Amino acid sequence: MPLVIAAWAVLEIWLLTVVASATSGLVVLLSIVAGFVLGAAAVKRAGRSAWRNLAATMQQQGAAAQGAEATVPPVGGGRTGLHMLGGMLLIIPGFISDAAGLLLLFPPTRKLIGSLAERAAERSLRRHAGAVDPGSLGDLFQQAQQAGEQTRIHRPDGKVIQGEVVDREGPREG
Repeated sequence: MPLVIAAWAVLEIWLLTVVASATSGLVVLLSIVAGFVLGAAAVKRAGRSAWRNLAATMQQQGAAAQGAEATVPPVGGGRTGLHMLGGMLLIIPGFISDAAGLLLLFPPTRKLIGSLAERAAERSLRRHAGAVDPGSLGDLFQQAQQAGEQTRIHRPDGKVIQGEVVDREGPREG
């Protein structure tokens, strides 16, 4: 991984020098500043969206706990992390990272990349289902998948109590 990051950095610097020699250093500087400003705005927007999603989820859970019908519609498309990653890639100086960041900010490509990433993660989880080391990234994905499955459980009263039944009397006859 460090070799890939070093190669990417060298490629970014080479591309910046090629563009600077073809145009001018001012164009490169302005593109770096514009990428930083656009990336910061995208990260800010994604953070606000994540906060609204959290607030709406907490409001729905509060309404379900009180037995009321949840009236808050879900906010956002569930791709806030990719939106934030796109903004962070724009903040990093360089044309390759900017292109990748713009792909993640454009909604159709963000949806496509998100779907591909979800499928790849699911395949990886299925392949390594029994061989997940505690504390590893695979363990984190497995726990997140289990949490997602648990949140899909719906009861009429909205209450779910996790646990197991323990029979202290032992097995019964007949």
